[in-house]
Amino acid sequence: QVQLVESGGGLVQAGGSLRLSCAASGRTFSSYVMGWFRQVPGKEREFVAAISWSGGSTYYGDSVKGRFTISRDNAKNTVYLQMNTLKPDDTAVYCCAATKRTAYLGLTKSYDTWGQGTQVTVSS
Repeated sequence: QVQLVESGGGLVQAGGSLRLSCAASGRTFSSYVMGWFRQVPGKEREFVAAISWSGGSTYYGDSVKGRFTISRDNAKNTVYLQMNTLKPDDTAVYCCAATKRTAYLGLTKSYDTWGQGTQVTVSS
């Protein structure tokens, strides 16, 4: 099983960009599908993006399509989330997650391992 640590969050103005990283421990990272979710207090976790083990397939939530890009570097055991044209509504704690499932990747219950999260705050 992998362990996940996110980084790269912070405070940014609306319209700006951030790149989040999720570093995984273990030698089996390349066998996991990776996802990003976000959560604000009082709301359920929202699916942001997912990427297949090879990086050849990516999936996005409707609210981030065209603005966010998920990628991975299996040699570095890291998955990234490039976030552009940020909006105040993107403010949340962003968590990465890992799974060996290949279906229903937009659901939190599909993932077995979660990181602690990194705060992203977008000011207007």
